[in-house]
Amino acid sequence: MKKIAVIGCGAAGMMAALTAAKSGSSVTIFEKNEKPGKKIYITGKGRCNVTNACDVTDFFNYVKRNPRFLYSAVYDFDNSAVMEFFENNGCHLKIERGDRVFPVSDHSSDIIKTLYDAVKKAGVEVSFGTNVLSVEASNGTVSAVTYENGDNPIVREEFDRVIVCSGGMSYPSTGSTGDGYRFAKELSHSVVTPAPSLVPFEIKEDWCRDLQGLSLKNVGLKMYEKSEKAVKKKKPVYDGFGEMLFTHFGISGPLVLTGSCYYDKEKEYYLLLDLKPALTEEQLDKRVLRDFEEGLNKSFKNILGGLFPSKLIPVMIKLSGIDPEKKVNEITRQERQGFVKLIKNLPMTVQGTRGFNEAIITKGGVSVKEINPSTMESKIVKGLFFAGEVLDVDAETGGFNLQIAWSTGHLAGLCASEE
Repeated sequence: MKKIAVIGCGAAGMMAALTAAKSGSSVTIFEKNEKPGKKIYITGKGRCNVTNACDVTDFFNYVKRNPRFLYSAVYDFDNSAVMEFFENNGCHLKIERGDRVFPVSDHSSDIIKTLYDAVKKAGVEVSFGTNVLSVEASNGTVSAVTYENGDNPIVREEFDRVIVCSGGMSYPSTGSTGDGYRFAKELSHSVVTPAPSLVPFEIKEDWCRDLQGLSLKNVGLKMYEKSEKAVKKKKPVYDGFGEMLFTHFGISGPLVLTGSCYYDKEKEYYLLLDLKPALTEEQLDKRVLRDFEEGLNKSFKNILGGLFPSKLIPVMIKLSGIDPEKKVNEITRQERQGFVKLIKNLPMTVQGTRGFNEAIITKGGVSVKEINPSTMESKIVKGLFFAGEVLDVDAETGGFNLQIAWSTGHLAGLCASEE
């Protein structure tokens, strides 16, 4: 019987431990928090977007870094297998817009309870409030874990296998403080510099803060790099459609979070917001002209109610440069067309992101070049496995990142139990 240590009691850790225990191993999870799944608890705004019900072949299109590395893991334990696991264990699921999968109860605590109950039923020992200090290897093979628990003395315990599922650096308050990267480096692994991803943007323009609390649906957002080379290409690094939110610091919401996957802090970016993506510039001009004709003797500020939410009207007037009291029949063709261009290309300057404290996930991590994709085992240290966010794999928002955790955790647990 293999003796396996799993570091981290999150999504990947619990799935790895459960799979290893079911495969006949003796498994201990070491978790620095006092309860399981602390990060799962806050995912999906507390509802837990368990996975995405898209066709499994489409899944890899949503993975931004190293999708091919995940082929074995995902095909071995795909989204339908994840959904089946929760349904069979009494946690019923539902599919919402964008194929996002949630528990019927809308409570992430039900996902955690279902998973943790299965872990305990499988005979896994869980040591909470335990801080793993180091992972040891001898002659190129993993050998022991050193840890401390509260006021107890430091303990060194020997293991046949170690699965590192300690997460990344996003939401450090949940215990994700980059421990896994340290273990990896101490055992001669390369770590691709971690950076926050699926994270809100801070915006330079003050008018963004005037719109705090305003949510926009069905808008387009393009992100461009400011470099001379990129300006010549005129090709956006990101082009998305969906929902966004104005905040006290800038912008957030699914559309923005996905855009942050493409952000590099070493570069400068600007955004163009399309408030009417369903219309071409020509079609929008005709629509605005029609509104103008219907309110010929009204002032400019009083004919915009059909175009924008009330909170947005003063901002659009100010940015247009058109006098709000100006009669519509006095607005020139040039002014009108400039206004149409503004509606289709509302500019914003990205000053940065909200950092790891507000990032849903971490991009970067343990280099997948040093991990066997068929097993999740290190190519450098035998018996050492990695799973979940600690790896250099990440995806867009929509349940894809949790699926990566379930799949890699499952594969690591399965293969760690084998001879």
